[in-house]
Amino acid sequence: MPAGAGSPRLLIVLDIDGTVLLEDETLSPGVVDAVADAHAAGHEVMLATGRSWEGTHGILGALALTPDYVVCSNGAVILKRTDDAFADALAYERFYIETFDPTEVLGLLREHLPHARYMVELPDGSRLYTEELHDWNLRDADKVAFERLSDQEVCRVVVVSPEETDSDFVELVDRIGLNKVSYAVGWSAWLDIAPQGVDKSTALERVRTWLGIVPSDVLVMGDGRNDVGMFRWAREHGGRAIAMAQGPAEVLAEASETTVSVQEGGVAAILRAL
Repeated sequence: MPAGAGSPRLLIVLDIDGTVLLEDETLSPGVVDAVADAHAAGHEVMLATGRSWEGTHGILGALALTPDYVVCSNGAVILKRTDDAFADALAYERFYIETFDPTEVLGLLREHLPHARYMVELPDGSRLYTEELHDWNLRDADKVAFERLSDQEVCRVVVVSPEETDSDFVELVDRIGLNKVSYAVGWSAWLDIAPQGVDKSTALERVRTWLGIVPSDVLVMGDGRNDVGMFRWAREHGGRAIAMAQGPAEVLAEASETTVSVQEGGVAAILRAL
C-alpha cells in the first residue's frame, strides 16, 4: 500500500559500503529497483555514510536517488538538496557541519601509529592527506606534511594502517583512550574520528525532525561499527535497525533484525517486503 494511501511514510536510511555496495564497488543485487519502488510508494530513502561527499554523490547517481538530505562523514556533515533549475547536475549544499580541533588526537595516534596514513576533511569539503592509499578517492584532495593536518578545525579524521587489523585498532583505541572525539573502527584497520558526541544517529535525528517523520517510522540498514549509533537510535525510538548478515558479531548484536548479506541483495529483500 502506498505511504500516501494510509500506511506511514518511512524514513529509510541506507549505509553505503557493505550495504548498497559490494567490495568491488558494484551495487548489491536488486537495490536500484527496490529503492525506486520504495520511493514510488512515498517513503523517504536516503544515505548515511562515513564517506565524504566527494565519495558519495556518485552513489546517489547510480541509485537514481534524490533525497532531501544526505548524511556524510559519519554524521559530521549534512547536505541538503538545492532545487536549481539551471544546475547541470543535482546540486547539494553543505547545510549543517560539525567540527573539532584534531591536534591532540592526531598527535596521540601518530605516537602509536607512526607509519599510518592520515587524512582530514575540512569544513568546506576539501581534504588533506599524508600518503596515498589505493582505495581512497583523492579527487581535489591535497597531499601535505603531517603537521599541516592540524592547521584548522576539521569535520573528520581518517587513519589507515595497512600493517594492522581491525582487531588491532579496536585494542589500540581502548588502550590509549581517545577523549573529546567520537570514533569508529572499520574494516582493514580503518579508523574514522568525528567530533565528540557526533555519529550517524545525531545527524539523522536532525533530518528526521526536519522531515517531520515520527521516530517509530524509521528504518536503518548497515553493516559496520559506525552504524551502531544509528542502530541504537532507531531501536530506542521504536524503529527498525537492520544489519547485513556479513557484519561483525558486535554489530549484528546491536540490530533489531538481520537480513541476508550485501552479496545476496539484503537491502532489496527488506525493501520489497515493506
